[in-house]
Amino acid sequence: MKKLFGVLFAALVIYIIYFDLTVGTLPSSSVKHVSINTPVTEKPKAAMPFFDAKVKPGETLITIVEHHLGKSLPVSINDIIEDFQALNPGISAEKIKIGKTYRFPDYSK
Repeated sequence: MKKLFGVLFAALVIYIIYFDLTVGTLPSSSVKHVSINTPVTEKPKAAMPFFDAKVKPGETLITIVEHHLGKSLPVSINDIIEDFQALNPGISAEKIKIGKTYRFPDYSK
């Protein structure tokens, strides 16, 4: 019985190695990926209040908005980033530059 189990186990291992070498377990480059494009609907926003501020060394989007408010943020960080990018089209929130003036969302109202 042990010999039969050993032979079956060896055959299974050989088959697994053969399958892995011929077919492979990783996807090949010939696999086509299908992407579905769905239209993104943005929620209509009313005129967003904002303030202009010049970026100083060491400041980030969040520190500038917190300093303007004088308290902690009333909205999530993702909302601040989205609002900043809506006020400054084509500018990433992570790539603000020292010495430049940008529009920042004003949540004080």
